[in-house]
Amino acid sequence: MIWVIAGCAQHAKAPITQQSGAHREPVTVHRGTDHRTTTKPRQRPIVYIVQVGDTLYSIAWRFRLDYRRLSRWNRISNPDVIYVGQRLRLNAASNKPYSADGAAAVAKPKKRVVSGVGKQRTLKRNKKSGPARIRWFWPAAGPVQAASSALGTKGIEILGTRGTPIRAAAGGTVVYSGSGLRGYGQLIIVKHSEEFLSAYAHSERLLVVEGGNVKAGQQIAEMGDSDAKRVMLHFEIRRDGKAVEPLDYLPRR
Repeated sequence: MIWVIAGCAQHAKAPITQQSGAHREPVTVHRGTDHRTTTKPRQRPIVYIVQVGDTLYSIAWRFRLDYRRLSRWNRISNPDVIYVGQRLRLNAASNKPYSADGAAAVAKPKKRVVSGVGKQRTLKRNKKSGPARIRWFWPAAGPVQAASSALGTKGIEILGTRGTPIRAAAGGTVVYSGSGLRGYGQLIIVKHSEEFLSAYAHSERLLVVEGGNVKAGQQIAEMGDSDAKRVMLHFEIRRDGKAVEPLDYLPRR
């Protein structure tokens, strides 16, 4: 993890790393050369530089933000499209958001770069997620306990044996599938509506890819202990970027 202080020019088209000029506001930049960044930073940086494997949703999840605000602050019209090296504002402090090349507005590209060597991947754009009224289902069988404080967020831990099926708690679109958030291990994030997302952590094996649609009850992973001390599923629900108590939404067993 590397933290650097860069100058932020007042001129809309000046890149944030440019240091010439008299009037500057100090900007904390999180470069994250190892994109497995801790899920609970001591202080949220003002600017985050997109790394290989990031999605807008995983960045928002990492810094406990609503992905819609993150899109708005950076004038991103399609949340499925971000670029390696792109500088994203993590708050609304600046009147002018920054794009990958330092311009005030982000262009409307067709593809998202996921590698520093020019490879590209197109994230399939599925139909809008379902209505805000969501019927939730249990994501796995097994005894439940409150989430440990290690991740510093609300959630539950469902204990089980290696390979136990993990299922989507509701229908939606997979917006992250990978291991880029330290503390979560092999992680899947599903977008159920504009408001609700859910996360499934510490999996042994991921069975879905970003951009794919899933149905409620569909198996999406196998339980494991990646980045955990025991075999379990760490399950979270977030509404408008904020963690909520899953037991308030899941049906009674």
